[in-house]
Amino acid sequence: MKYEALSKELTERIASDRAAKTLPSRGYDDKNAIRRDPEKDKASIWRNPFVRDTDKIMHCPFYSRYADKTQVFAGLKSDDITRRSLHVQLVSRIARTIGANLNLNCDLIEAISLGHDIGHTPFGHMGEKKLDELLFSKTGLHFCHNLQSVRVLDFIFPYNITLQTLSGIATHDGETEMRMLAPISMTDFKEFDETLKCCSRDKSSLKKLAPITLEACVVRIADIIAYLGKDRQDASIAYRSIPRHYKSESVIGSINAEIINNLIVNIIENSYDKPYIAMDEEHFTALKNAKKENYDQIYLIKEHTDMFKNTIFPMMEKMYDKLYKDYVSLDKSSPIYSHHLSLVSSSFYARLSPYDMESPDLIVADYIASMTDDYFSDLFDYLFPGSSLKIDYTGYF
Repeated sequence: MKYEALSKELTERIASDRAAKTLPSRGYDDKNAIRRDPEKDKASIWRNPFVRDTDKIMHCPFYSRYADKTQVFAGLKSDDITRRSLHVQLVSRIARTIGANLNLNCDLIEAISLGHDIGHTPFGHMGEKKLDELLFSKTGLHFCHNLQSVRVLDFIFPYNITLQTLSGIATHDGETEMRMLAPISMTDFKEFDETLKCCSRDKSSLKKLAPITLEACVVRIADIIAYLGKDRQDASIAYRSIPRHYKSESVIGSINAEIINNLIVNIIENSYDKPYIAMDEEHFTALKNAKKENYDQIYLIKEHTDMFKNTIFPMMEKMYDKLYKDYVSLDKSSPIYSHHLSLVSSSFYARLSPYDMESPDLIVADYIASMTDDYFSDLFDYLFPGSSLKIDYTGYF
């Protein structure tokens, strides 16, 4: 195994900067935080704006649902498989390690990290793919989990979270890798709102979403680092009998610990006191190749995709149609009212949101996206008793 270290030159420079208190000052300044309502949620001496954001995110009713949302592997009873609750913590830890060494705003990094997947569907990216297909066919609007995370924290529960945190959440996109990321300028919510509207109508616009802070740039690359090797660990549990062959000679290594260490080191080496976050070409190429190996040997193999195509996708179609009919027919006994609408309307923030005026399709999509894997499965059984469609969980024994 190979674990890289910072160069002697950079190690000495960081030590000298710390001793002389001349660390680079490229971190986002708390006093520049922007809220929709600047008269509320003002920072105090003991609670800065991004600490306030983090507190709001962690107390959101949907935050606890991270604990039973698939990261990659659905239908598997295993306490060793990553759920989104662990994933967002790993992103936060990796991003904070990078941010602390670059003297960035680690409270902003934490807020973005912990909130970035709060709008994610059950059953990971495969669940997101199906919900996007359903919503687009009904409304011409796309479902994207990063935009949904903003919707949860800014509309369903209008928490008055800062533009810097919400923009970082919207632009985290761990599916698009870039060797160098530099923040763009955005100074108000009007531009932010218009940008997100364009993305919901035209999915190609998602690739144009760019971070507005260095902290958001760090979270974006940390998202990839957090899942790249961890998904390999999980695959070794989920598919024990399926051989995988990762390129162990890669400069970033092939196992989780190597990948995390070597990419963090290379990013710090190439980003210290720079107006961007970067890695060198060799490490970037290795990251792209490792990600491709994950697709070829984990995400797209038949053993992984069959359950979705044969079971979860048709279940979601039936559930979507049923919940839509229940909602428009005002069937108050339906869980879309008794579970979803009642929870949202009971929130302290409900009086600030015109949520009950939202379109039925978007409310149905919100509800499905908010579900955990187990809740989705149990709700389907409740709505369609006796159906032949059923998730066949792999048990512990």
